[in-house]
Amino acid sequence: MTEEQKGYMKMAIEISRIGMRAGKGGPFGCVIVKDGNIIGSGSNSVLSTNDPTAHAEIVAIREACKTLGDFQLEGCELYTSCEPCPMCLGAIYWARPARVFYANTKKDAAEAGFDDQFIYEELQLPYNLRKIPFEQGMQESAKEVFQEWILKEDKTLY
Repeated sequence: MTEEQKGYMKMAIEISRIGMRAGKGGPFGCVIVKDGNIIGSGSNSVLSTNDPTAHAEIVAIREACKTLGDFQLEGCELYTSCEPCPMCLGAIYWARPARVFYANTKKDAAEAGFDDQFIYEELQLPYNLRKIPFEQGMQESAKEVFQEWILKEDKTLY
C-alpha cells in the first residue's frame, strides 16, 4: 500500500472505532475513494438502525453510489477495516469497485466474536438441510416476469 492508501485505511479503522464507541454496532469501518476523493464512508450500524444489513461496507457503498449517482463504483477503491463477510462480499462484487483493501482478516473477526464461517458452510448444503429451510414455489408465475424482462427493450443491464 502507498502512504496515501494507508491514510485511507487509517480512516476506515478510525471510523470503526468511533462507530463502536458510539454504540452504533461492531468494530467495522469503510471508506470508498475515487480519484483521490472520499465519496462514501460508514461504520457498522446494525445496532443503531436495527438493520442486519447495515454493515460498514454496505453503508459506505450506499453513500458512494448516491454521491456518484450511479449503481456501480467503477474506478473506486474500497478500504475496509476487516475482510468482508459473505453479504458484503456479494455487494462489493455487484458494485464493481476497481480494488478492495482490508485490514483485519475473517479469522481475526472470528476471534473477536464475529464468525461468518457458518454462512459459508450453509451455502454448501442442500436447501432442505439448512438451518433456515428454503422452499421453492410458483416458479412458472415468477418466470413470466423474467420473460417480460428479457423482452423489455428499454432495460438497463447491471
